[in-house]
Amino acid sequence: MMSLNASSSFLKNSFSGASRTQSQSLSLPASCHRRVMVVAMVNSNGRPERNVSVSVDSVVKEVNGPVAVEVVESDSKKPTAVGVGGGVEDVYGEDSATEDHFITPWSVSVASGYSLLRDPHHNKGLAFTVKERDAHYLRGLLPPVVVNQDLQVKKMMHNMRQYQVPLQRYQAMMDLQERNERLFYKLLIENVEELLPIVYTPTVGEACQKYGSIFKTPQGLFISLNDKGKILEILKNWPQKKIQVIVVTDGERILGLGDLGCQGMGIPVGKLSLYTALGGIRPSACLPITIDVGTNNEKMLNDEFYIGLRRRRASGQEYAELMNEFMSAVKQNYGEKVLVQFEDFANHNAFDLLAKYSTTHLVFNDDIQGTASVVLAGLISALKLVGGSLADHRFLFLGAGEAGTGIAELIALEISKQTNAPLEETRKKVWLVDSKGLIVRSRLDSLQHFKKPWAHEHEPVNEFLEAVKAIRPTVLIGSSGAGQTFTKEVVEAMASFNEKPIILALSNPTSQSECTAEQAYTWSEGRAIFASGSPFPPVEYNGKVYVSGQSNNAYIFPGFGLGLIISGAIRVHDDMLLAASEALAEQVTQEHFDNGLIYPPFTNIRKISAHIAAKVAAKAYELGLASRLPQPENLVAYAESCMYSPSYRNYR
Repeated sequence: MMSLNASSSFLKNSFSGASRTQSQSLSLPASCHRRVMVVAMVNSNGRPERNVSVSVDSVVKEVNGPVAVEVVESDSKKPTAVGVGGGVEDVYGEDSATEDHFITPWSVSVASGYSLLRDPHHNKGLAFTVKERDAHYLRGLLPPVVVNQDLQVKKMMHNMRQYQVPLQRYQAMMDLQERNERLFYKLLIENVEELLPIVYTPTVGEACQKYGSIFKTPQGLFISLNDKGKILEILKNWPQKKIQVIVVTDGERILGLGDLGCQGMGIPVGKLSLYTALGGIRPSACLPITIDVGTNNEKMLNDEFYIGLRRRRASGQEYAELMNEFMSAVKQNYGEKVLVQFEDFANHNAFDLLAKYSTTHLVFNDDIQGTASVVLAGLISALKLVGGSLADHRFLFLGAGEAGTGIAELIALEISKQTNAPLEETRKKVWLVDSKGLIVRSRLDSLQHFKKPWAHEHEPVNEFLEAVKAIRPTVLIGSSGAGQTFTKEVVEAMASFNEKPIILALSNPTSQSECTAEQAYTWSEGRAIFASGSPFPPVEYNGKVYVSGQSNNAYIFPGFGLGLIISGAIRVHDDMLLAASEALAEQVTQEHFDNGLIYPPFTNIRKISAHIAAKVAAKAYELGLASRLPQPENLVAYAESCMYSPSYRNYR
């Protein structure tokens, strides 16, 4: 690869729009919003350079006259989003061109020909035009037909529907992402309700279980105990340098499937796909990471295809030191405002990590905070169907881990906000059941620290059904990870003292759900207001079709992350989570309520994410936690303008 600098023959060369090189999308000044800048290098013989790395920061000052660049419209008639590659603008400003610059001062890698077809970030497959094929040496490398992106989407969906096994669809989607990134995201965005269960829960759970067998190419960074002392170096190995969101897991509690070790990488990869598809954050700003500290899963340790460390899981000081080095390296390499989302850590680490780093880093735990926010939104919506305020209801949880206690705390915070009552009082509206029964005051000394706020005065109750009868809740929430625990007797008990019992079976994947939609509607005689963590098909009962909602974190975290980024937030505050919940609840219309839904359809998820982002960003500005100033006048419009567009760019 050739490097051009001030001491080279750069000054003998010229810039031209007719290029064999593949264009790099760059951020533009305000006057060129919604367009893509294409810079092409041509050598002294008039031939375009091939596979050239151009370091232009050292030569900008030596350019005496205006530099010839081409501004090329997107293939789509719709305007493309502002920012690098059509995504969220860089909050630090390092990758933003200004009107004073003829060239953005950074290194631009260019490629052409066969290499271009193997570059998933810029490959368009059969959508390359005849002119593009000639300009970029693609003639003969593709069949003669030229198709548009919409036809490619149609063909891919036709092919996808031929697969009968969900894991095969998952693999086909991952293959597409590795081959043609923009087509992958356009396919996902336009068919989100059909493909969301494929790229994420429930199919991603099976993918993680078999990750060693289906692993082909790395989609993120793997950091293990063997890398202690070298984590910063590893972060620098990642090709994209301007990271805005990191999703990290240690694989100890993958969905409801337990310890899958290094093979939990499917979770960060899936989450970040949704950050882009649903929240509009550009793919190059997203980084999936797995921290491999071993696994206690004997099946994994004995599997010849397992891709992680073959040792028992580290804990204590050894674990803490590795995580501390990781968090320090992230901040050093990517700055103060990179969002680190903790995903599927076990309870004992999840709470400690969130507490330890929430004051020094921009961190978010989706299992604790994201789940809480989406469930609270569903409850706020459900009040339109059952009446009353949150303070008028009693809540009983099966499961007192990350999700259960996180949801419980956010409910108590919202009630406190609405009633001005002390948090200690509003917590008494919420009861939790763990593996040992109802959490009560007499168990206080033996409880883990995150369960202690929920130990109320009551006689001990060991059985869940008995707890339901004793507490007589109006809202029943399952976050146990144990399937079929909302039995017929439990649902019938809820229906006996509630006209419209609210039943949320949140555990994932589908096999771990506390009950199915059919069971909830049948056992409650069609009176339940039901939502689940994984999707269920519509249910017909007594001649009426019931469509259940999905209490999916994907409603919250993409828009939440977008809001943090567009505001330049430096910390996450509980009030931001409440704002996200309220914003999501506002998107539920009367038509949705008439169909028994407490969440809006995913078909409008990008607009929903923009509204959530706007509310979160507004709260960041209100709390003085935003660094991107001044505050945009219309945050919803601004959020929408910052969203990544998967439409193809024209190359010249």
